[in-house]
Amino acid sequence: MTLDFTTQTLPGGADASKRAAECLRDGGLIGFPTETVYGLGADAANAAAVARLYAAKGRPSFNPLIAHVADFAAARRIAVFDAIAERLASAFWPGPLTLVLPKAAGCAVADLATAGLETVAIRVPAHPVAQTILRAFGGAVVAPSANRSGHVSPTTAAHVLADLGGRIDLIIDGGPVTVGVESTIVGCVGSPMLLRPGGVPREAIERVLGRPLGTSSPSPTAAPVAPGMLASHYAPRATVRLTAAVVKPGEALLAFGPDLPPGAEAAIALRNLSPRGDLAEAAANLFGYLRELDGCGASAIAVMPIPNEGLGEAINDRLRRAAAPRD
Repeated sequence: MTLDFTTQTLPGGADASKRAAECLRDGGLIGFPTETVYGLGADAANAAAVARLYAAKGRPSFNPLIAHVADFAAARRIAVFDAIAERLASAFWPGPLTLVLPKAAGCAVADLATAGLETVAIRVPAHPVAQTILRAFGGAVVAPSANRSGHVSPTTAAHVLADLGGRIDLIIDGGPVTVGVESTIVGCVGSPMLLRPGGVPREAIERVLGRPLGTSSPSPTAAPVAPGMLASHYAPRATVRLTAAVVKPGEALLAFGPDLPPGAEAAIALRNLSPRGDLAEAAANLFGYLRELDGCGASAIAVMPIPNEGLGEAINDRLRRAAAPRD
């Protein structure tokens, strides 16, 4: 396919949501806001549209996609919920939680979108623009982050245009996102398993379950069983150096908290995820600041330590993937 045409951007609203729904029905690709990051949407039931999405992102076809739906009733049409899954959906939907569940009989999500698995990843987003688009469309929309595969995830419409302009049909601008990291993914086939930390902290899920979550680590060789499990992901061009106690010459600094490390005054560029040490603020700023620092010309980005609790688990997960070796 040819990936070279005009990408239109519209401000969020009822007319834009109607236009987005028409584009999806026609097999088109749209960039739209969710509360986590901007998503790249395609009709989940249209295998040709899903193939276009993979081509636009340059995404490995073995990496499954999350199906976004408007409400629990729509989720039941494509997935089988046991009591545990129902409890989690009731507690956290709409919101930044994705559940990996067995496919329902007659599940309309294309096999290409589930990477041939017998499970489907599904969530109900809370963003009002995403909700109006999904209700106008009336079906499931697969929507990975709206960026080239492996690049830093987008938190504004401008980020989407910078990465996918000329490769997708339409972008709906709903302003900056509020959560800033992707959804938490929990596998609900057997014992509940944390497959990817994200916008809902592990502790909140465990409080609802009344027991600890199991944990699955990404494998560098095995095909992923859920979205976002590739070991190297969210990668800027510059090298990312984690838990930096000092800033080396020629580095940019991604800081956290009020106390900066030695060498910070000589950093090529500096962005502080949260000067007051607030993890929610840090999550919202993470991808935007990584993009800014990656564009400053530094050879490396030094990242200060971030507490591995609450949303810090998701932030550190994304930073480890950003720092992972790349082919």
